[in-house]
Amino acid sequence: MKLYYAPGACSLADHIALHEAGLSFDHEKVDLKAKRTEAGVDFLTINPKGYVPALTIDSGETLSENVAILDWIAQQDSKLKPSGPMAHTHLLEALAFVSTEIHKSFKPFFSGGDDSEKAKAGEMIGKRVAYLADTMKGDFLFGSTVSVADFYLFVMLLWAKRFALELPAALTAYRERMMTLPSVQKAMKHEGLS
Repeated sequence: MKLYYAPGACSLADHIALHEAGLSFDHEKVDLKAKRTEAGVDFLTINPKGYVPALTIDSGETLSENVAILDWIAQQDSKLKPSGPMAHTHLLEALAFVSTEIHKSFKPFFSGGDDSEKAKAGEMIGKRVAYLADTMKGDFLFGSTVSVADFYLFVMLLWAKRFALELPAALTAYRERMMTLPSVQKAMKHEGLS
């Protein structure tokens, strides 16, 4: 199994989740501008979409998109998803919310938006993360144990810190709590972020 990532990109969530699940995998850095992997392979032959994450599983099939990859990882290790009759649906709900309502809102910060666009996006991100802060069920999104959705949210909170966006105090404490997880530390070290 191989994860294709860019340091500090949203693929960091998958990197952390793979470590947390205890899955054996290789990881290869991708130059997103050149569309080349660290080994010199044309990344478009791996993921024609041209962006990370991409995860080639042992069957040879390549998955892309954080929601799909994180859901697949949670299916490999049930401790990374909430429990209960609606657990899978609520996990997908959280992953979709982080992806569509928070992740996509960062676009002006990464694509050269002007100050007005960044301010508007920052305000929207603040509202969206505040919703999650208000609905957390414990130390993590679904209670006392971490889920794959927590890893995705964690990366968004790293980005918020990078761009000096104000966070609710509960999420600042949450981000610091996430930083103490061995899987987070290991993935960040692999990506040269620690």
